[in-house]
Amino acid sequence: MRYEFDWSRVLVLQPWLDALGITISYAIGTILGGLMIGLVCGSLLLSPKMIVRAAANAYVQFFRCTPLLVQIIWFYYALPILTGFNIPAGIAAGLGLTLYMGAFCSEIFRGGVISIDKGQWNAAKALGMNYFSMMRYIILPQAARRMVPPFVNQSVLQLKNTSLLYVVAVPDLMYTSYEITARTYRPLEVYTTVGLIYFLILYPATLAAKRLEARFDT
Repeated sequence: MRYEFDWSRVLVLQPWLDALGITISYAIGTILGGLMIGLVCGSLLLSPKMIVRAAANAYVQFFRCTPLLVQIIWFYYALPILTGFNIPAGIAAGLGLTLYMGAFCSEIFRGGVISIDKGQWNAAKALGMNYFSMMRYIILPQAARRMVPPFVNQSVLQLKNTSLLYVVAVPDLMYTSYEITARTYRPLEVYTTVGLIYFLILYPATLAAKRLEARFDT
Protein backbone atom coordinates (compact mmCIF):
# COMPACT_ATOMS: atom_id res chain seq x y z
CA MET A 1 0.00 0.00 0.00
CA ARG A 2 1.48 3.32 -1.09
CA TYR A 3 1.27 6.21 1.35
CA GLU A 4 -0.18 9.41 -0.10
CA PHE A 5 1.23 12.57 1.44
CA ASP A 6 -1.10 15.44 2.21
CA TRP A 7 0.84 18.51 3.34
CA SER A 8 -1.97 21.00 2.80
CA ARG A 9 -3.61 20.27 6.17
CA VAL A 10 -0.32 20.36 8.04
CA LEU A 11 1.53 23.36 6.63
CA VAL A 12 -0.72 26.03 8.10
CA LEU A 13 1.80 28.70 8.99
CA GLN A 14 0.32 30.51 12.01
CA PRO A 15 0.19 27.62 14.54
CA TRP A 16 3.79 26.75 13.77
CA LEU A 17 4.93 30.37 14.10
CA ASP A 18 3.15 30.72 17.45
CA ALA A 19 4.72 27.50 18.70
CA LEU A 20 8.15 28.50 17.45
CA GLY A 21 7.87 31.83 19.25
CA ILE A 22 7.09 30.06 22.52
CA THR A 23 9.95 27.59 22.05
CA ILE A 24 12.48 30.33 21.29
CA SER A 25 11.21 32.49 24.17
CA TYR A 26 11.61 29.67 26.67
CA ALA A 27 15.05 28.83 25.32
CA ILE A 28 16.32 32.40 25.58
CA GLY A 29 14.67 33.06 28.95
CA THR A 30 15.92 29.88 30.61
CA ILE A 31 19.41 30.26 29.15
CA LEU A 32 19.72 33.78 30.56
CA GLY A 33 18.22 32.70 33.89
CA GLY A 34 20.53 29.71 34.05
CA LEU A 35 23.52 31.93 33.28
CA MET A 36 22.66 34.23 36.19
CA ILE A 37 22.30 31.26 38.52
CA GLY A 38 25.53 29.80 37.20
CA LEU A 39 27.51 32.95 37.93
CA VAL A 40 26.25 33.05 41.51
CA CYS A 41 26.35 29.34 42.26
CA GLY A 42 29.65 28.89 40.44
CA SER A 43 31.16 31.55 42.70
CA LEU A 44 29.79 29.72 45.74
CA LEU A 45 31.43 26.51 44.54
CA LEU A 46 34.77 28.35 44.80
CA SER A 47 34.08 29.64 48.32
CA PRO A 48 36.71 28.85 50.97
CA LYS A 49 33.89 27.91 53.36
CA MET A 50 33.07 24.23 53.15
CA ILE A 51 29.41 24.61 54.14
CA VAL A 52 28.84 27.11 51.33
CA ARG A 53 30.55 24.83 48.79
CA ALA A 54 28.57 21.84 50.04
CA ALA A 55 25.22 23.63 49.68
CA ALA A 56 26.03 24.85 46.16
CA ASN A 57 27.35 21.44 45.17
CA ALA A 58 24.19 19.74 46.45
CA TYR A 59 22.08 21.91 44.14
CA VAL A 60 24.37 21.30 41.16
CA GLN A 61 24.56 17.55 41.61
CA PHE A 62 20.83 17.16 42.17
CA PHE A 63 19.83 18.95 38.99
CA ARG A 64 22.62 17.46 36.90
CA CYS A 65 21.95 13.91 38.05
CA THR A 66 18.16 13.77 37.70
CA PRO A 67 16.29 13.75 34.37
CA LEU A 68 14.94 17.12 33.27
CA LEU A 69 11.62 15.49 32.44
CA VAL A 70 11.24 14.35 36.05
CA GLN A 71 12.14 17.83 37.31
CA ILE A 72 9.50 19.55 35.17
CA ILE A 73 6.82 17.06 36.21
CA TRP A 74 7.83 17.41 39.87
CA PHE A 75 7.56 21.20 39.82
CA TYR A 76 4.15 21.03 38.18
CA TYR A 77 2.52 18.15 40.06
CA ALA A 78 4.45 17.66 43.32
CA LEU A 79 5.53 21.16 44.38
CA PRO A 80 1.92 22.44 44.66
CA ILE A 81 1.23 19.63 47.14
CA LEU A 82 4.06 20.88 49.36
CA THR A 83 3.32 24.60 49.01
CA GLY A 84 -0.47 24.51 48.75
CA PHE A 85 -0.37 26.77 45.70
CA ASN A 86 -1.08 25.77 42.14
CA ILE A 87 1.78 26.59 39.82
CA PRO A 88 0.92 27.44 36.21
CA ALA A 89 2.34 25.02 33.68
CA GLY A 90 4.46 27.69 32.02
CA ILE A 91 6.10 28.72 35.29
CA ALA A 92 6.70 25.13 36.40
CA ALA A 93 8.32 24.25 33.09
CA GLY A 94 10.38 27.44 33.05
CA LEU A 95 11.54 26.84 36.61
CA GLY A 96 12.67 23.32 35.83
CA LEU A 97 14.50 24.38 32.68
CA THR A 98 16.18 27.36 34.36
CA LEU A 99 17.42 25.45 37.40
CA TYR A 100 18.65 22.65 35.16
CA MET A 101 20.56 25.11 32.98
CA GLY A 102 21.86 26.88 36.07
CA ALA A 103 23.41 23.69 37.41
CA PHE A 104 25.41 23.17 34.22
CA CYS A 105 26.39 26.85 34.01
CA SER A 106 27.68 26.63 37.59
CA GLU A 107 30.04 23.83 36.62
CA ILE A 108 31.10 25.70 33.48
CA PHE A 109 31.95 28.77 35.58
CA ARG A 110 33.80 26.76 38.22
CA GLY A 111 35.69 24.76 35.62
CA GLY A 112 36.71 27.89 33.75
CA VAL A 113 38.10 29.55 36.86
CA ILE A 114 40.05 26.57 38.18
CA SER A 115 41.52 25.93 34.72
CA ILE A 116 43.66 29.07 35.03
CA ASP A 117 47.24 28.21 35.79
CA LYS A 118 48.29 28.57 39.44
CA GLY A 119 51.09 30.85 38.34
CA GLN A 120 48.51 33.49 37.41
CA TRP A 121 47.03 33.35 40.89
CA ASN A 122 50.45 33.55 42.53
CA ALA A 123 51.50 36.47 40.34
CA ALA A 124 48.34 38.40 41.24
CA LYS A 125 48.93 37.75 44.94
CA ALA A 126 52.53 38.88 44.58
CA LEU A 127 51.23 42.19 43.20
CA GLY A 128 49.22 42.64 46.39
CA MET A 129 45.80 42.17 44.80
CA ASN A 130 42.89 41.13 46.96
CA TYR A 131 40.60 38.27 45.88
CA PHE A 132 38.04 40.42 44.07
CA SER A 133 40.64 42.48 42.18
CA MET A 134 42.45 39.30 41.24
CA MET A 135 39.27 37.75 39.88
CA ARG A 136 38.20 40.89 38.03
CA TYR A 137 41.46 41.83 36.34
CA ILE A 138 43.44 38.59 36.05
CA ILE A 139 41.42 35.38 36.39
CA LEU A 140 37.98 36.07 34.90
CA PRO A 141 39.17 37.71 31.66
CA GLN A 142 41.18 34.57 30.90
CA ALA A 143 38.57 32.13 32.21
CA ALA A 144 35.78 33.75 30.18
CA ARG A 145 37.42 32.65 26.93
CA ARG A 146 37.40 29.07 28.13
CA MET A 147 33.80 29.29 29.33
CA VAL A 148 32.32 30.47 26.05
CA PRO A 149 32.48 27.20 24.01
CA PRO A 150 30.89 24.94 26.69
CA PHE A 151 28.29 27.59 27.46
CA VAL A 152 27.29 27.86 23.80
CA ASN A 153 27.13 24.07 23.50
CA GLN A 154 24.96 23.86 26.60
CA SER A 155 22.71 26.58 25.18
CA VAL A 156 22.18 24.50 22.04
CA LEU A 157 21.25 21.54 24.23
CA GLN A 158 18.88 23.77 26.17
CA LEU A 159 17.03 24.62 22.98
CA LYS A 160 16.57 20.89 22.43
CA ASN A 161 15.40 20.50 26.02
CA THR A 162 12.49 22.85 25.41
CA SER A 163 10.84 19.98 23.52
CA LEU A 164 9.95 18.62 26.99
CA LEU A 165 7.55 21.51 27.57
CA TYR A 166 4.81 19.41 26.02
CA VAL A 167 4.53 17.21 29.12
CA VAL A 168 2.78 20.03 31.02
CA ALA A 169 0.83 21.24 27.97
CA VAL A 170 2.88 24.34 27.20
CA PRO A 171 2.05 25.02 23.53
CA ASP A 172 5.57 24.73 22.15
CA LEU A 173 6.53 23.00 18.90
CA MET A 174 6.06 19.48 20.24
CA TYR A 175 2.72 20.15 21.91
CA THR A 176 1.48 21.93 18.80
CA SER A 177 2.52 18.94 16.71
CA TYR A 178 0.38 16.69 18.94
CA GLU A 179 -2.59 18.99 18.50
CA ILE A 180 -2.19 19.17 14.73
CA THR A 181 -1.84 15.39 14.55
CA ALA A 182 -5.03 14.95 16.55
CA ARG A 183 -6.90 17.21 14.12
CA THR A 184 -5.46 15.98 10.84
CA TYR A 185 -4.48 12.34 11.51
CA ARG A 186 -1.31 13.00 9.51
CA PRO A 187 1.49 12.08 11.97
CA LEU A 188 4.09 11.46 9.26
CA GLU A 189 3.73 14.93 7.80
CA VAL A 190 3.43 16.62 11.19
CA TYR A 191 6.47 15.05 12.83
CA THR A 192 8.52 15.46 9.68
CA THR A 193 7.66 19.15 9.75
CA VAL A 194 8.54 19.63 13.41
CA GLY A 195 11.78 17.70 12.91
CA LEU A 196 12.75 19.98 10.04
CA ILE A 197 11.94 23.07 12.07
CA TYR A 198 14.23 21.94 14.89
CA PHE A 199 16.93 21.06 12.38
CA LEU A 200 16.76 24.48 10.71
CA ILE A 201 17.21 26.14 14.10
CA LEU A 202 19.74 23.81 15.68
CA TYR A 203 22.04 23.10 12.75
CA PRO A 204 23.18 26.74 12.35
CA ALA A 205 23.46 27.02 16.14
CA THR A 206 25.66 23.90 16.22
CA LEU A 207 27.89 25.28 13.47
CA ALA A 208 28.20 28.56 15.35
CA ALA A 209 29.16 26.65 18.51
CA LYS A 210 31.91 24.79 16.64
CA ARG A 211 33.29 28.00 15.18
CA LEU A 212 33.34 29.64 18.60
CA GLU A 213 35.07 26.62 20.07
CA ALA A 214 37.73 26.71 17.36
CA ARG A 215 38.16 30.46 17.78
CA PHE A 216 38.55 30.43 21.54
CA ASP A 217 40.81 27.39 21.54
CA THR A 218 43.42 29.24 19.49
